[in-house]
Amino acid sequence: MHCDTPARSAAIVADGLRKSYGDKVVLDGVDLSVPEGTIFSLLGPNGAGKTTAVKILSTLVTADAGDLRVGGHDLATDPQAVRAAIGVTGQFSAVDGLITGEENMLLMADLHHLSRREGRRVAAELLERFDLTEAAKKPASTYSGGMKRRLDLAMTLVGAPRIIFLDEPTTGLDPRSRHSMWQIIRELVSGGVTVFLTTQYLEEADELAHRIAVLHDGRIAAEGTADELKRLVPGGHVRLRFTDPAGYRSAADALREAARDDEALALRIPSGGSQRELRSLLDRLDSAGVEADELTVHTPDLDDVFFALTGGAAVPHQPTEAAR
Repeated sequence: MHCDTPARSAAIVADGLRKSYGDKVVLDGVDLSVPEGTIFSLLGPNGAGKTTAVKILSTLVTADAGDLRVGGHDLATDPQAVRAAIGVTGQFSAVDGLITGEENMLLMADLHHLSRREGRRVAAELLERFDLTEAAKKPASTYSGGMKRRLDLAMTLVGAPRIIFLDEPTTGLDPRSRHSMWQIIRELVSGGVTVFLTTQYLEEADELAHRIAVLHDGRIAAEGTADELKRLVPGGHVRLRFTDPAGYRSAADALREAARDDEALALRIPSGGSQRELRSLLDRLDSAGVEADELTVHTPDLDDVFFALTGGAAVPHQPTEAAR
């Protein structure tokens, strides 16, 4: 996504959020602001406090300190209004495996005080939207991991929340189920819902989030768009590849700072990949009367950012499809 979002009012605001358990400080003065209708991702190593932040902002745990507002409501003075505005789903599912998918949905409709007719209408619509209509009459215990996760999110949407907390929503899912969940999340946000996403998959944050904050040692180590965060880390470069050896040699003479790969006829030039730097590079090639056959820009990825900001703290990497 990586797009800058227009100025909008904040759906979630945390100012000086603190939480300790005994001597262990979990959140040490966290400041966050999440604009309405955007996806905000909180990244961090396991044990960094991501889930604690979600539990506090969703009224499940009380903060030790901090000015917290969710959906325009003060968390300390009006938690009930916050609960009415939000939905929470994640790796620990609220799905009851002993009853069918449809019965799980109708149970949620009852909890939200919908009439029987309205409950059935909403349940049917959401089951269809999440591609669960065929499985609706089967016990949820028979569902695959991806189906359970979709049912859990569908149950969360029964109350039509404007703000949804997704705590590691795709952990353990196969690539197809993960991509299906990403599409659902994007559709929710295009409908005006705000999503607060915690994830241990850097690719997921990169794919989905408008803004990303990296949590380390109880504090926000950095925050910005994926592209802004990637620019914090050195290592970006432009790779020029040539098919004509003479052109390659001329370019190497013109670009003395480039690292050469004589076998591949390729040059590597340090660069942040900005438009100005690329234009300057192309001007220098033009001046030398040389044209590259292929130009690729390589920027550091979120893995590089994460390791730089958290001192190499371990984060599980998303397995590739081949490794599954």
